Amino acid sequence: MPKIKNNVQAFQRLFTKREILQVIDLTYRNKTGLPEVVATLGFFDGVHIGHRHLIEQVKTEANRLELPSAVVTFPVHPRKVLQADYQPKLLCGYEEKLEQLATTGIDYCISLPFTTELSRLTASEFITRVLKEKIHVNTMLVGYDHRFGHNREEGVEEYILYGKAAGMNIVQATEMRVDGEDVSSSRIRRLLMKGEIEKANQLLTYNYTLSGKIVEGYQVGRTIGFPTANVKAWEKYKVVPLLGVYAVLVHFQGKTHRGMLYIGTRPTLQNGTEISVEVNIFDFDGDLYNESLTVEFIDFIRGDEKFDTVRQLVEQIYRDKENVIKRLKDV
Repeated sequence: MPKIKNNVQAFQRLFTKREILQVIDLTYRNKTGLPEVVATLGFFDGVHIGHRHLIEQVKTEANRLELPSAVVTFPVHPRKVLQADYQPKLLCGYEEKLEQLATTGIDYCISLPFTTELSRLTASEFITRVLKEKIHVNTMLVGYDHRFGHNREEGVEEYILYGKAAGMNIVQATEMRVDGEDVSSSRIRRLLMKGEIEKANQLLTYNYTLSGKIVEGYQVGRTIGFPTANVKAWEKYKVVPLLGVYAVLVHFQGKTHRGMLYIGTRPTLQNGTEISVEVNIFDFDGDLYNESLTVEFIDFIRGDEKFDTVRQLVEQIYRDKENVIKRLKDV
């Protein structure tokens, strides 16, 4: 079983180069137009180190068979299709997923629309009608805990039998464990919700990000010496980490700045219960309204808290900035 160093930079060196990823969208076409491929299937939220371990196995088998490698994924969370009021908590949106898949060196991303009709297919029907006849899968690597087909009632033993009947080879991939635990998108979400940014980044293999548009806020920060840009995330279901203060890198207009991010309800200022995401960008003085930016989370500094006076809040923000500068010194 693979052992991974507890060093996010080591992970990032493995998967930072973006390759040319060819995306085939099956929304408006019946077949991929590809010859046979070696593939794997999943939602791949976050494209974390466990996903990357699986994809490496796909690439190895594809090289052995001298066939293209492919990831088959869904543009929308399957449960969202089946349950309209379901609100998923996502580590990345679809476009961000494609960007991360491009760093894995996989040849193709096959975007398969998840529909009610698709959900009704048994595992045997899905293997034959979709994987074999529509996508032309020669060999399918199945994640160690992945199930598919109506009600996800069957497992890899049955998949192997159905694959043989359809003329397709199905193999169970090996699992990835870090610190004695399985790696999953759910585990990373829990870490983010607890403010354990460094651990989450380690499992992602890259620093967690939040991208959005700068919108008008309360404009209180400027009056206390810390002007902020209020961020409205592009992805409405994106996971927002634990309320508090973070050391971040801010990317906009082709440049990168250091910054201090606040997520919270601003209890000292009594601005209500709405959660705001606002970033104080170091060494920048300008108007960013309606601009787009990406915030890259480096570390958690402290939780959100209410102070007795605005003066106490300002004093704490100065201390926060000192801590952020120290944390970002070698970033």
